[in-house]
Amino acid sequence: MLAAMPPTPPPTPEPGEARIRDRGDACPGALRLHPADDGRLARLRLPAGRLTTHQAETLAVAAETLGDGRISITSRGNAELRGLGEGCGADLASLLDGAGLLPSPTHERVRNIVASPGAGLDGLGSADVQLWARALDTALCAEPRAASLSGRFLFVLDDGRGDVAGLGGDVSLIAGPDGSVLLRLGPEAFRLAATDAVRAALTAALVFLDAAGAAGNGAWRPRELPEEHVPDWAGALARAGITAEPVPVPPLPASPPPAPGPLGERALHVLAPLGRLTAAQLRALADGAEELRLTPWRGVVVVGAADRDLAEHGLITRPDLPSVGVSACTGRPGCAKSLADVRADAALVRRGGLPVHYSGCERRCGHPHGTWVDVLATGDDTYLVNGVPTPRTSLPEAVTTARTTR
Repeated sequence: MLAAMPPTPPPTPEPGEARIRDRGDACPGALRLHPADDGRLARLRLPAGRLTTHQAETLAVAAETLGDGRISITSRGNAELRGLGEGCGADLASLLDGAGLLPSPTHERVRNIVASPGAGLDGLGSADVQLWARALDTALCAEPRAASLSGRFLFVLDDGRGDVAGLGGDVSLIAGPDGSVLLRLGPEAFRLAATDAVRAALTAALVFLDAAGAAGNGAWRPRELPEEHVPDWAGALARAGITAEPVPVPPLPASPPPAPGPLGERALHVLAPLGRLTAAQLRALADGAEELRLTPWRGVVVVGAADRDLAEHGLITRPDLPSVGVSACTGRPGCAKSLADVRADAALVRRGGLPVHYSGCERRCGHPHGTWVDVLATGDDTYLVNGVPTPRTSLPEAVTTARTTR
């Protein structure tokens, strides 16, 4: 039956097989713009998703004056600008630099840090990992060698609630209730003092670079290293003067993303429809806020504005709306590889339930982690829903069934 089938996973290398990378990664950045069918694309790394209200206004201005007027939120809580003109790179860089959004031109693509968005706001976590994220960003930008990391390399900082621990981090820090932290590095784990968390994360990233250089396969992430070149994580931590106890790798803590609505007494969590904000919506979010935190669930935590009603701006503010958990890649006309206008079809979803992701091609860009309904375009009017061929005319019903059957 349609709903009984699991989501089709993205293609991966064979187990135990190291990926061969014969070129550097082509990840776009704020300074390296990527050509797309709808113009140039810029991806702006925002450690822990954090934006000041001034920086939010700067992004809104950049979207309106240089792009298509919208800001996309990625599955890592970063921001993308699309529809940029061919020669706008210098103007964009000047805008971003003036707002403090480019602290290091050499490191701007490697500042991939996801942190629990509710940390320090609702009393649920064991540590304020938002503070760790800022310290790690500073340490990364201060280390020249860190500029060699791939734009795909990911640091995950979970405050112990389990909301981001499962997002596929290459270096993961999970706060414990006793002032300790669990450092997860693929199939290995170490227990260490929270005071050493940031230094340990940077040490792990640098020893990965050493291993990747020795392996010679161009690995972007630790999982791509050949078995004989797995880093000596324990030795590297010891040489850095970090006391780290090897421990069995525990199951990942897991909790669902926060529902749209109040988050503690002083914050509000809202979702962006299909992960995109207009410049006007971004301004509405920033109005009167202390700061914004873009989330890996393509939403925004508005700090200091718990009592605001943002539904009138077209934002998703309630957990019972069908659009909660619905995401899509860029699709047509923005992406040449897409076989359909998946965003238009995703807007037709009728009921809530499991997360669902609409993909225009087999790359499944931006798909969520965990359990999700896979909707894959195979042509203008045909899809696969969890692997089952489905005509476009039957798509809303098929997706509803798949989302509501576990």
